Amino acid sequence: MCGISEALEMSRREWLGMAGLTAAGAAVAVHPGAALATPGKTNHSHGAGSKGGGGDRHPEQFRTRLVLLGVAGGPGWYGSFGTSSALAVGDRNYVVDCGEGAWHQYRNEFYVSPQKTSPGQTLNSLRAVFLTHMHSDHVIDYNNLLLSGVVGGAGVPQHVDVYGPGDRGSLPPLFGPAPAPPVVNPSNPTPGTVDMTNMLINAHAADFNDRRRDTRAPDILGLVTPHDIPLPSSIVANANTDSAPDMDPFKVFEDDRVKVTAILAHHAPTFPTFAFRFDTDDGSIVFSGDTSKEPNVIKLAKNADVLVHEVIDPDWPATLFPDPTTPLAAAVINHLLSAHTPIKQVGEVASEANVRTLVLNHFAPGEGTPRSKWLTVRETFGGRVVVGADGVQVGVGARRHHHRR
Repeated sequence: MCGISEALEMSRREWLGMAGLTAAGAAVAVHPGAALATPGKTNHSHGAGSKGGGGDRHPEQFRTRLVLLGVAGGPGWYGSFGTSSALAVGDRNYVVDCGEGAWHQYRNEFYVSPQKTSPGQTLNSLRAVFLTHMHSDHVIDYNNLLLSGVVGGAGVPQHVDVYGPGDRGSLPPLFGPAPAPPVVNPSNPTPGTVDMTNMLINAHAADFNDRRRDTRAPDILGLVTPHDIPLPSSIVANANTDSAPDMDPFKVFEDDRVKVTAILAHHAPTFPTFAFRFDTDDGSIVFSGDTSKEPNVIKLAKNADVLVHEVIDPDWPATLFPDPTTPLAAAVINHLLSAHTPIKQVGEVASEANVRTLVLNHFAPGEGTPRSKWLTVRETFGGRVVVGADGVQVGVGARRHHHRR
């Protein structure tokens, strides 16, 4: 499943922790046919990565636009913010994943510019949040939405819907010999989005109760509604043996701006892992989430205008070990490469899906890989390539010189 031998003397996670296997990312957007821009430094105060790094000029002229809030993959702190993206459709916003700093970046992009709402109404345009899977680098800042955002007075018009994976259903298999490590929260060891939300609220009951009694702050559950995404009844998926069976996309959410469909992707041992497609009047945007090269994602992304896809430098994992040929090193290297998508395979996904623009995101590693190497994706994809950076924006559809809903 993960390609790690059962003969390992320690669990996969223990080995990953010892080796310091984390990933982040920072780069700049590239226009096809244009000279390569100089990478801009991320400015955590004003989200200035987009100013120095390119992307579409005057993104406010697009009714629908992709905003990369953060591009770092993996748990930890990096030069870039954690993986998170926003899709703006007119004056309404939809967020995919909540990596470290997601809401700080959201405030910068949607308060500082271009909507210039009042500080107390930063979240006034937020409609829904979508979580691809339950790894910490995709959900760590969800807590910040609940505490600093909603109850902290950042403004919510009525309520925000949050859609994400349900309960995994079983623990991942044990790698290496017994004994197994102690299970965290054995009564509910693999919670989904609804249980995670409720447990976060319960963990901060002192804060919520204090503010409700002292300032009459609104009930958090009246403002944020979590949903576990149910799989279609016809889909037979197994968390440990077949986490992404062949299937058709299915609808998760729809309003008057977007229709959101999902499909299972492969990111073992995590389950379920979703990729999402947003269809708007201006075009379609697909988010791969974390995945290997996945036929389901290709199906979901067919003829999309924009594909936002994770990426790993295939030569990076071997640099983590003095001797990459040992059984341990080979197992961990194989895991990293089988759970993520190497550069040229990302291009193959985009080509096979016939997308127009490929946006690289969730970089592994975030530092040390030359930008020119990320651009080797052009060897397998002939469309427009954007090497993501915090704050980079990509417009969808035609430019509109006057803002309209």
